[in-house]
Amino acid sequence: MQRIRKLKNTIQTYAWGSTTAIPDLLGTKNRDQQPQAELWMGAHPKAPSMIQQNGEWVSLLDFIVSNPSDILGPKVATKFDNQLPYLLKVLAAAKPLSIQAHPDREQAKAGFARENSRGIPMDAFERNYKDDHHKPECLCALTSFWGLCGFRKIADIIQWGQHITPNGLKVQLEQLHSHPNSDGLKQFFTAIMRLGPDELKPVIDEAIANAQPRTQENPVFDWVSRIAMYYPNDVGILAPIFLNLVQLEPGQAIFLPARTLHAYLDGTGIELMANSDNVLRGGATPKHIDVPELLNTLIFEDQDTEIRIPRSISKNEKEYVTPAQEFALSVIDLNENELYQSPELQSVEIILCTNGQTTFKPPHTQPSVNIQHGESIIIPAAVNNYFIEGCGTLYKASVPV
Repeated sequence: MQRIRKLKNTIQTYAWGSTTAIPDLLGTKNRDQQPQAELWMGAHPKAPSMIQQNGEWVSLLDFIVSNPSDILGPKVATKFDNQLPYLLKVLAAAKPLSIQAHPDREQAKAGFARENSRGIPMDAFERNYKDDHHKPECLCALTSFWGLCGFRKIADIIQWGQHITPNGLKVQLEQLHSHPNSDGLKQFFTAIMRLGPDELKPVIDEAIANAQPRTQENPVFDWVSRIAMYYPNDVGILAPIFLNLVQLEPGQAIFLPARTLHAYLDGTGIELMANSDNVLRGGATPKHIDVPELLNTLIFEDQDTEIRIPRSISKNEKEYVTPAQEFALSVIDLNENELYQSPELQSVEIILCTNGQTTFKPPHTQPSVNIQHGESIIIPAAVNNYFIEGCGTLYKASVPV
């Protein structure tokens, strides 16, 4: 168990995925030009990574079950019921994802049990809850990355609504102006999400008509128009009015707690989250939409979105500070003739190389492992410590203990 091992990972081919970003990272060809949306690294039952053991590829999920204390670390194994608590991804969006949120722990447990009791198959279209975990997440940009994250300040919602839908949402905007608080925000959003097709169409037509001539004036107008290109007649077209629009430059990150309404729009990033695939969708998607469940999930608080810059924790490593208990994300940059020495390991690490080539050297007589861009490894806690040499950029997922 005290060995560093390479991972073989699953690519999720969702419709919104890029046809080039993940193939370019992996150094592979995408001959059929299929959208490749997410590269999963972890032990989620839906698509666990594979490792080599005794000459055969075996599931990382099964590998952890065989010796959780050595692999996860005693503290992590005890705290998280012998399960890897995080899921590391590369997310590559060529068009907007759904307007969505993720449940907290109590909601996830209740929703998973409820859908199980109803006998809903795990792969059913209408399934909301794929597991009983919550899903806070951190997204770190590898390219310029656009997203919608959390409700805007109420004054900004009213201002953008008056710019884009002054007639179609006049009643809802006036009510929000009269009740500029959490209850008013909930009533405003609920009213929009419950518009029938005949009520919604003139609102969307007005939004597009007002936004399209002004796409060069402000990115909010541009994104109303761009979402309309992909999802005509969808309520998601209105999302830039009431959600914070954020552009991340490479190396910048955002943290999304559970129950936060959001949508990723365009770009490639490293996404690290609690080990969950629970998504409640409200629009801008061909997948299952469950507005009542989404409304029961959301926290209706207006807020600014904090852009997170990593802090230096050693000469070659910077960490993105978040309140998550399940994961920690850091980036290691190595130049020629530099040597990285890990701190003493207390938890399992998954490391992805996004640039260059590096060599991992564990202690004692264990073999070294070389990885280059697109390759990833798992380092069990029992390895204790290691060195890295070479030249490259590495993103590291671990568990704060």
